Amino acid sequence: MKQKHRSISVTQARKDLGDVFGEVNYHKERILLTNHKKCVAIVPIEDLELLEALEDAEDIYEAKLALKEIQEKGSISFKEMKKRVG
Repeated sequence: MKQKHRSISVTQARKDLGDVFGEVNYHKERILLTNHKKCVAIVPIEDLELLEALEDAEDIYEAKLALKEIQEKGSISFKEMKKRVG
């Protein structure tokens, strides 16, 4: 189920910070704070934890690919790499 969000200005969020906190924390609403052409999101902690888990999974995937490449192509020592790079 795709969760919807709403946008409010930073100025409005300052005035209604308690309400914004409650909507995000208790109602799990995602809120976009806008200021001219810039935007940031306030999300429930569960959304943040999910994003962090996805980033961790991507890091693990990339590490596994790197290890596979090392197994297939071999590796060089730090000393050798330093010599090649300069």
